[in-house]
Amino acid sequence: MYKNEYLNRIYASVKEKNPEQKEFINAVKEFLDSMDYIVGLDPDIEKYSILERIVVPERILQFRISWLDDNGKVQVNNGYRVQFNSAIGPYKGGMRFDPTVNLSILKFLGFEQIFKNSLTGLPMGGGKGGSDFDPKGKSDNEVMRFCQAFMAELYHFLGPDTDVPAGDLGFGAREAGYMYGMYKKLNKESSGVLTGKGLSYGGSKTRTEATGYGLCYFVEEMLKTYYNDTFKGKRVVISGSGNVAEYAAVKATELGAKVVAMSDRKGYIYSEDGIDFNYVIEIKSNRGSLIDEYLKKYPNTKHGSNPHDIWKIKCDIALPCATQNELNLEDAKELKKNGCKIVSEGANMPCELDAVKYFSENDIIFSPGKASNAGGVAVSGLEMSQNAMHLSWTFEEVDEKLKEIMQNIFKSCFETAVKYGEPKNLSLGANIAGFLKVYDAMKAQGVI
Repeated sequence: MYKNEYLNRIYASVKEKNPEQKEFINAVKEFLDSMDYIVGLDPDIEKYSILERIVVPERILQFRISWLDDNGKVQVNNGYRVQFNSAIGPYKGGMRFDPTVNLSILKFLGFEQIFKNSLTGLPMGGGKGGSDFDPKGKSDNEVMRFCQAFMAELYHFLGPDTDVPAGDLGFGAREAGYMYGMYKKLNKESSGVLTGKGLSYGGSKTRTEATGYGLCYFVEEMLKTYYNDTFKGKRVVISGSGNVAEYAAVKATELGAKVVAMSDRKGYIYSEDGIDFNYVIEIKSNRGSLIDEYLKKYPNTKHGSNPHDIWKIKCDIALPCATQNELNLEDAKELKKNGCKIVSEGANMPCELDAVKYFSENDIIFSPGKASNAGGVAVSGLEMSQNAMHLSWTFEEVDEKLKEIMQNIFKSCFETAVKYGEPKNLSLGANIAGFLKVYDAMKAQGVI
């Protein structure tokens, strides 16, 4: 599979030891594809078993979460925290609350987080956590009791210089507040141990918008570098209707594009005049269904029940912002057929590996989530800085820092890709640039 036999051994070992963890195996495979360019040039990578160590989490915490629902019945969920790599700083990564959560998904997300955090230039290691708990349809009191039970199991392993969780799918400001309140009660301290907090108790301005805005700042650099162009007049389709998708729609429109389609699990909506993203934000803030609620206000909007059909809509730019493995090879072919020039991931590995390969072979410029959706964790890092200094920066200050970080991430990915003779391969650039910083730190710190 790989030119380098060392990589073949690593991949075979990961598959043998984690046979049921397909999401994690795919993430490792995608990473090792890039390592084929460098391991033969630096024998110390193999000598110090860097890759053997980097594909194994430093610590995996798994625990039972017992909580009372509103009927007084005891409910039980699984809880996890994967503390993957702390070579360049405390573990940093979101908490995902969704029925699909399992160890494979969290290991894949935590592994990706190592390199994403490295690319930001901030001192943050990689981690991820969550539960198979579904907050949808639960009362605020039920969510509160669950979050308090979750934190009661986890708080021993957290700290501003140890592990700093953030939000993710199913984990927003409400969940962050309940988790943080319980942490303070149990640990008897108020510190920046959780990011995505409310503004009244240590949160950062621009955090809500950060991933979506950062995605568009990254795409802005792609347009400028590869096409000498801007967002102005571009047709954009965005999968998802959560936080990332919403604010990607806002920023893309601000930059001159027209967002013609968005989606959720029930399907997609499509409007030649552009989606009313402010109404989408209102719908989702009330935890409503995108299609059902949108059609009440705009009954003539075109729509469909298959979310994959969003990729059949004519566009210049596609932003997959929903979840992992949502865009497959057939979807990629539809995008090519309809004139798409750029695909930039706003979620974590939403494009299957076959689709990514197809983009590369068909002159569609692609950017991986570990680079283009790093805006959220970048502003989480800035929130940690503000908490440590007991400061609060303005929206404009944080937004300017976010834009600079995303521009620097693109520059690092592009220049690394050029260095290795693949100027359009931003996945290669992201993996190598993200890895080298972590590798240097692991080598310097010895065998631990």
